[in-house]
Amino acid sequence: MGTATRVPFFCTATSLNQCHKYSGLPPSLPVPISSSSLRLRSLSLSSSSSLGVFSLAKKRNEEGVKRVTREFGVVAMAESAKSTVLVTGAGGRTGQIVYKKLKERPNQYVARGLVRTEESKQNIGAEDDVFVGDIRDAGSIIPAIQGIDVLIILTSAVPLIKPGFDPTKGQRPEFYFDDGAYPEQVDWIGQKNQIDAAKAAGVKQIVLVGSMGGTDLNNPLNSLGNGNILVWKRKAEQYLADSGVPYTIIRAGGLQDKDGGLRELLVGKDDELLKTETRTISRADVAEVCIQALNYEEAKFKAFDLASKPEGAGSATKDFKALFSQITTRF
Repeated sequence: MGTATRVPFFCTATSLNQCHKYSGLPPSLPVPISSSSLRLRSLSLSSSSSLGVFSLAKKRNEEGVKRVTREFGVVAMAESAKSTVLVTGAGGRTGQIVYKKLKERPNQYVARGLVRTEESKQNIGAEDDVFVGDIRDAGSIIPAIQGIDVLIILTSAVPLIKPGFDPTKGQRPEFYFDDGAYPEQVDWIGQKNQIDAAKAAGVKQIVLVGSMGGTDLNNPLNSLGNGNILVWKRKAEQYLADSGVPYTIIRAGGLQDKDGGLRELLVGKDDELLKTETRTISRADVAEVCIQALNYEEAKFKAFDLASKPEGAGSATKDFKALFSQITTRF
């Protein structure tokens, strides 16, 4: 009968007489427990314990699923927050810098590059995110543009010096363009192909790097190889501005191979900066402006000239939102 002391543990009633089997017993008497009753209650306890364990496991599993879902959601949001940016002309001196800067910011951007030859691809590291295509052939650039968010155009026709030039004899160099590589084909048709493909792919922004001097038909750059390079660049810029895609057109001054981030940047319009002493800018600074233009609404639907003060004159530009806010011209 000593087992009767376990009754309160098994019986859920608040008093012994509330257990219907023993409701007729005087409260002072101990309650007998049969072996069958113990087995039933033991089974009940075992079932309850199993259910409890199952419920706890289920709860923990649900919490784990929720946690994994939350973590996956955060990762997915982080991935979706990154912009996939294609740099065309990534094998050029300025294009390489832009591509490299994007690669250095993996938390913000997924970088892609487009070059014209396998040799150029090898020169910039031969990464899988570098595509080979010819901007004059619209179909060849589609794989590079599919799935991107932003296009940065840094392609340009390049005038070559004719053989036989000898600067020691006081000669002036003569220039030419390779067949099929004239400004009309590269800076107009090639850039138009890029804009059309990017628009069809639904890009959110196109950044186009051109040159100052386009307001003057007699600019010396137009005479190089009789290519009228600034005329065709300007035509492509106008096509982009009329495309309906958010754009940023950067008309850079004379490009220098110097370190960036050391000078005060200047923006202007209609070639006004060409009339001053500040007509140049480092390629690295142009590259940084291209990337910063992706971060601010103030840079969208804007076209501007870009140069810099000499190093040590003024303060190095750090506030790019303020820089873009100075610009009021759409073209």
